Amino acid sequence: MKRLIPALLLQALIPLFTEAQPSRIIRGTVSDAVSAQPLEGVQIIATGSKLSTGSQTDGIFSIPVTTQDSFLVFRFEEYREKKIRISDKDAINITLEKGAASPILNPAELIGNWRGLFAIRDKVEVPFQLTITQNGNSIKASLLNGSEQFPAGDVQFRDDSVFIPFPLFDNELALSWHNKTFSGVLRRQDFRGNATPVSIQQDAGFRFDENGSSPLVNLNGKYRVVFQSPNGKEETAVGLFKQEGKKLFATFLRVTGDARYLEGIVEDHRLKLSSFIGSSPAYYTATVDADGKITGETVNARGSLPFVAVPDASAELPDAYTLTKLKGGENRLQFRFPDAEGKLVSNTDAAFQGKPLIIAIGGTWCPNCIDEAGFLSRWYLENKKRGIEVIALQYERQTDAAFVKKAFTRFRQQFNIQYPLLLGGIADKQAVVASLPALENFISFPTTLFIDRNGVVQKIHTGFNGPATGKYYEEFIREFNSEADKLLR
Repeated sequence: MKRLIPALLLQALIPLFTEAQPSRIIRGTVSDAVSAQPLEGVQIIATGSKLSTGSQTDGIFSIPVTTQDSFLVFRFEEYREKKIRISDKDAINITLEKGAASPILNPAELIGNWRGLFAIRDKVEVPFQLTITQNGNSIKASLLNGSEQFPAGDVQFRDDSVFIPFPLFDNELALSWHNKTFSGVLRRQDFRGNATPVSIQQDAGFRFDENGSSPLVNLNGKYRVVFQSPNGKEETAVGLFKQEGKKLFATFLRVTGDARYLEGIVEDHRLKLSSFIGSSPAYYTATVDADGKITGETVNARGSLPFVAVPDASAELPDAYTLTKLKGGENRLQFRFPDAEGKLVSNTDAAFQGKPLIIAIGGTWCPNCIDEAGFLSRWYLENKKRGIEVIALQYERQTDAAFVKKAFTRFRQQFNIQYPLLLGGIADKQAVVASLPALENFISFPTTLFIDRNGVVQKIHTGFNGPATGKYYEEFIREFNSEADKLLR
C-alpha cells in the first residue's frame, strides 16, 4: 500500500503541533463591531507559539498561550485583521470591522472527494473519506461512512493552512496545504492530549487500498460476537455484515449502543473496517476461516481489543428495557439541574406537571447520544402538541460555564433541539449514579426513561440502536412510539 505519510514527515509534523506548552488559557467572545452579532469561525493565533483556535457558534473562544506569546491575531473572511497585545487578563471581548479580505487559498482547489490516512500507531494507518462542497461563501466538509454523510464545521483558512473543525467533539484537523495534498494532525481544539498525524489526498476511489485479490468469503448476515477486554471480561455483541463484491458494510450492536456506520473491504480471507465522524477513528481488522469464523481485533492509539465472531442468525442482545432499573421501593426519579444559563430546572416544575415526560440521559460528546438526539429532536417537534415533554440530562467532559454554554448551543443548533438541555455533571457513570441515586445498574450513555403523568417511571431503555442498524433502528422507533402512546392515554 502506498504510504501517504513518510516517516521523516511524521517526525517533522509531531513537534510542529506539540512543542509549545500552554501556561494559561485566554477566553472571550468575538462579535461584529456594528451589529454586535457573534462571529463563528474567526481564527485566533498566538504569535509566538503559533497555537491557534477558532470561535464557536456563539462567538466564544478559548486559546492556550505560552510565555513565548506577545500578541493574539484575529482573522476572519471579509473582516479586517485585528492584533492585540496579550495582557494579564484571562478574559477579553473582541469586535471586528468589515473590510477587504484577500484570498488565502483558492477554495475551488478543495471541492471534491478526499481520502485520508490517520497514523494511529506505528505501521497502523486508518483510512477515512470526506467530501468538500461550496455553499455560497462557505466551504463545507462532510465525513463519509457507508451511506452516511456526517457534517463537520465550516472549512477555515489561514495562509497555507486549512482547518476542518468537528464542533461536537471539540476536535479539528489542522492541515498544511502543499502540492494539492494536506498533511497535519487531528487534535483537540484546546490542545489537550496527543495529536494524531494525518495525510489527505483528493481521491474519489475506494476507502481502502486494494491488493488485487478477490474475496474468498461471503460475510453477509448476522454474527454472534465476543469482545475480550484487557481484564479478561467478555462482552457479547451482535455483528451485522453486508458485502457487495469487495466492499463491506457493517456495525456491531452492544448493550450500550451500536458502532455506527463501518465501511471496509474483503480480500482473500481478510477484512478491514473503519469509520470516522470527528472523534477518534475506529478500525477493525480480521481473518475468516473456512467455517466462517471471524477472528480479529479493534485497534486504537492505546492498544487493541480482540474479538471472535461466528455466523448466528438467532444472535440477539438482552432486552434493553430490562437492564437499568430503579432501586427497590423507588418508582420516581427527581432532579434539579442547571441549563446553559445557570437556571435550575426540575422535573417537578409547573411546566411538566400532569404531563408525560421522557428523560434522555446522555452527553454531547457521545456518538450514540448524537444519533438519539437526531431522532428525539424530530420526534418531539412532531409530538409536543400531544402534551408530552422531553428533558435531556447531559453529562459532559468539562463542566465550566463557558464550555457548557458552547457545547449546548452547538448541540441544540445541530439538531434543532427545542426541549431543555440540563447539565447533570461530569461524563462518568458514577456521576450519574451520584446525581440520580434512585437509578440502579446504570451502564450506558444514552439511557432513556419514560415517566407517566403522575411522575411514575414506567420503562427505562438502555443504549440506542441508531440508523446504521437498519431493522433494529426501525424496531426501536416502533417500541418508542408504543411506550409514548401508553403514557399519553
